[in-house]
Amino acid sequence: MKKKILLLILGFCFFLVGFGQENGNSIKVNTLGYKLESVKKATINGLCNGFKVVDTSNKKVVFKGKLKESKIQDDVDQSVFIADFSALNTPGNYYIETKSGLKSVVFKIADDCYDFAFKTSMRAFYLWRCGTEVEGVFEADTFKQEACHMHDGYLDFTEFGEKQKDGTGGWHDAGDYGKYIVNGGISLGQLFMGWQDFQKGLEKTAFDIPDKHEKMPDYLEELKWETDWFLKMQYSDNSGRVSHKLTRTSFSGFIMPNEDTAKRYFTEWGTAATAHFVGAMAIAARNFEPYDAEYAKTCLDAAKRSYKYLQENSEYVRWGQKDFHTGGYQPNQTGGLIWAAAEMWETTGEDQYLKDFELRLTNLKELVDYNWDWGNVRNLGVYTYLLSEKKGRNKELHAKIKQEMIHIADSIVSHTKSDVYGRPSALYEWGCNGTIARLASNLYVASKLNPDKKYKEAAESIVAHIFGRNYYGRSYVTGLGVNPPMFPHDRRCGADGIKNPWPGYIVGGGHTATDWVDEEGSYSHNEICINWQASLVYLMAWVAME
Repeated sequence: MKKKILLLILGFCFFLVGFGQENGNSIKVNTLGYKLESVKKATINGLCNGFKVVDTSNKKVVFKGKLKESKIQDDVDQSVFIADFSALNTPGNYYIETKSGLKSVVFKIADDCYDFAFKTSMRAFYLWRCGTEVEGVFEADTFKQEACHMHDGYLDFTEFGEKQKDGTGGWHDAGDYGKYIVNGGISLGQLFMGWQDFQKGLEKTAFDIPDKHEKMPDYLEELKWETDWFLKMQYSDNSGRVSHKLTRTSFSGFIMPNEDTAKRYFTEWGTAATAHFVGAMAIAARNFEPYDAEYAKTCLDAAKRSYKYLQENSEYVRWGQKDFHTGGYQPNQTGGLIWAAAEMWETTGEDQYLKDFELRLTNLKELVDYNWDWGNVRNLGVYTYLLSEKKGRNKELHAKIKQEMIHIADSIVSHTKSDVYGRPSALYEWGCNGTIARLASNLYVASKLNPDKKYKEAAESIVAHIFGRNYYGRSYVTGLGVNPPMFPHDRRCGADGIKNPWPGYIVGGGHTATDWVDEEGSYSHNEICINWQASLVYLMAWVAME
């Protein structure tokens, strides 16, 4: 028999601890709060025919609403009610109450309700740095690691023999301490896209990170930590080939990064890593250029070398794990090459790159992906092509891609409205929380091609879902919202002796609508990863900066 759940979907509200269970009576809400003009929805588990919103300062009822029709959703085996109090746009602190006695925790309505969560999620990249000391204070805890992996890395598994080469720096990729070009590529691509789309707000935002370049905004400063490492992954023989990753041969135990002293190796090159390198270095070049022209030229020159090699050696080289038992990151054979061509064209304006991009796209049946991740980064190239102000694009192809992009974005909007928890996709898999956050980029591009507030509202629905409007009534981001994950699959969290986890990280999520577990050992449900984190940062930048 279906569980009777009164879903008072309150987009951005703080969730009453004790009522955060997936079963039983409770109020399920977004635990960050609401912006003034946003759509405001909430979820109540329990039987009632109405709700009220109460001002905490004077206990006055400021809004009343009725719940009429229930909605049934099979994947969560629930019947729910949707309530909406979007008309309440007065700043303040409130809670929701029902006649049956259910009450939410206090939430705020304010235009800065996303700011802290955005800054914390972005600063999480600083705390992920490899090859340096990092330290951050969050609430009552000090999170600190000593400089690590200072001997990165060795060339034993490449054609260059038993030598050492500087591979220090970059970000640890996930809950382990490896560093991977393919996953770093999609992460940089989305973070640079965020800079391009929300630069006006980002350039003024401080993230409390070491400042080495006076003229460079903090946001770009953090991205440079990763691009510096990318440049070290290009083969030193000037061929343009790029090592696939730099890791141990197997994962370490749950120790702090500075205690991970096993030898780490550059691996052989592969087409995917080289293509992702081109895309990341090309987009880096044009965004760093106003702040450090010499560095931008270094990035672009490296991208050109790698692109040239790929053009002259068109056979797809699939990197093989061989003796390695760390992350494989084997994407499809087209996405990275499409992205690389698009970014090279946008940065240089040269026709050869445009022709390469358009030729690769015309051979595909589907031009835009709904759900996407490191396995196919075609969308990054498509976004660049669609929003470019450069001339010379094939008008027919551009129109076709635009139509498909808007169609997919409209489908995302529809899904957020039909899903009882405002989730934008039916996909459940390893890392699906990062995937649904990433859909914000589809929505943003569509909003530029076809201006409509529904796309931003759908993005806010995604935020609501991630921060509590979900089956569990919990935030999926460490340290943020109410009842957030306490046991992410992250070696630092498991080894530092601190009860609370390192803050600001989104965990992967369930493989079905109801099977997520907050357990350190469940890496397929509760790991953290830079590609998911980059998606969260992009999503939060949009809702916070605009």
